Amino acid sequence: MEHVWLKQYDEGIPAEIDPGEFRSIVDMLETSFERFAVRPAFTSFGKVLTFAEIDRLSRQFAAYLQQHGYRKGDRLALMMPNVLQYPIALFGALRAGLIVVNVNPLYTKRELLNQLQDAEAKGIVIFANAAHNLAAVVDQLALQDIFITEIGDLLGFPKRLLVNLVVKYVKRLVPDFHLPTAVPFDEVLRRGDVDRFEPVPLSHEDTAFLQYTGGTTGVAKGAELTHGNMVANMLQARAWIGNLVEEGQDIIITALPLYHIFSLTANCFVFSNVGALNVLIVNPRDMRAFIHEMRRWPFTVITGVNTLFNSLLRQPAFRRLDFSNMKISLGGGMAVQKSVAEQWREVTGHPLVEAYGLTETSPAAVINPMTLKEFNGYIGLPIPSTVVEIRDEEGRELPFGEVGEVCIYGPQVMRGYWRAPEETAEVIGEDGFFRSGDLGFMTPEGYVKLVDRKKDMILVSGFNVYPNEIEEVVAKHPQVHECAVIGIPDERSGEVPKLFVVPQGEGLTAKELIAYCRENLTGYKVPRSVEFCDELPKNPVGKVLRKELR
Repeated sequence: MEHVWLKQYDEGIPAEIDPGEFRSIVDMLETSFERFAVRPAFTSFGKVLTFAEIDRLSRQFAAYLQQHGYRKGDRLALMMPNVLQYPIALFGALRAGLIVVNVNPLYTKRELLNQLQDAEAKGIVIFANAAHNLAAVVDQLALQDIFITEIGDLLGFPKRLLVNLVVKYVKRLVPDFHLPTAVPFDEVLRRGDVDRFEPVPLSHEDTAFLQYTGGTTGVAKGAELTHGNMVANMLQARAWIGNLVEEGQDIIITALPLYHIFSLTANCFVFSNVGALNVLIVNPRDMRAFIHEMRRWPFTVITGVNTLFNSLLRQPAFRRLDFSNMKISLGGGMAVQKSVAEQWREVTGHPLVEAYGLTETSPAAVINPMTLKEFNGYIGLPIPSTVVEIRDEEGRELPFGEVGEVCIYGPQVMRGYWRAPEETAEVIGEDGFFRSGDLGFMTPEGYVKLVDRKKDMILVSGFNVYPNEIEEVVAKHPQVHECAVIGIPDERSGEVPKLFVVPQGEGLTAKELIAYCRENLTGYKVPRSVEFCDELPKNPVGKVLRKELR
């Protein structure tokens, strides 16, 4: 089909980007270090590091790694939340030519062991709060180095000491562990200050990340993302936001963990490229501290997922914040619900713009125009240098309006799954299109509407039922805080929908909810049962894990 979406692009957005603008992610970072040296780059707990300081510290880490036997292509795992140590370790590892393996600090011992073994990690930088899990499996790993860090390590004296003591002894967030060979990360930086750093030649073909996906819902697979993939996606996203950002002036709220691909590319790389300040939120579930931090900064950008925005909206203190400087609110990672988007606009005065991508696409593939005035229910338009097709089970492109699998082609599509050629062949065809596993359709204007995951679709007596549609309806009920829908076996219908609800307040009944659904949904889409719960299982980004509900 003709690339109809190009006609909908905002003025000034190119149809194609030039990936050759930067040789690698490191090339991009070093350009930013030079251009924005005196500008603030990252902040946490009141400590601000400039681009020049990040340059110096990451260079020290890279020098240490090189002097201790790390060579281009070695894998280094990073297992930290949003602390200042993360960008230093990240940039240092990349500058040394290493492949970064991001690890969720909430992983269990089993998940951690599986990922580090699969990646054949040579070393790890780990948050002390998670070190007990590593200690339990370290004998089964071939780690050369363990670099350990505590939450306050870069805050300076006496704040460092105070924060670390409170976290460890008052809040008791650091379980006991025994890792006798571990070296403190701040000591590594001091040693690296006297070591010599040798720049490593990197190209688009070199692998930058093993970004694991599916680790909390099954056996994780490492998406092999090259420097070319990441550079392309950074340039695609930068082109899309266009003139909304002002170099060296923007402030972005970074509540999503930087080890997640959405935050990694959007917050860390895109906004480092334009000299923005990343305000790191260590624990976004601590709403009081989160909102207090937001109050300190005239922020211009915030990214998040539906559950994060929903939780913020329910805090009276959030509603009292000053949103006059805000230019971009970007939602991804899961479907943005209309009720949340409408409340967001009502409270902040700004639209919540939905975007779509996957780990395997670095991640951005489809984004709504930044000039959108109100929520439109679509995930957006294919971004520059990206082609999206809706295909049937046989791989044939479907006409506008027909539901099929969303397939993506572009320079941001991963090389493949790490050492898994069969799994790679299942999702990337000979034509280079990535099969997303998501169901959707495209309008004649080129907008993509996501329906649901193929694996989450419920088949009720031969009819396709999409959990997202039911959740969208239920979320509008005034007494519903959060909800999720799964399919459960049924003798008569094969499957039927089951609804899980976190209520808002008291008094809500299953009978009332089912009656509400009958008023708003066709009969076969109405949940047959309702289960109330205190919270829904989510991954660290806030995406509801339907598999755990099953």
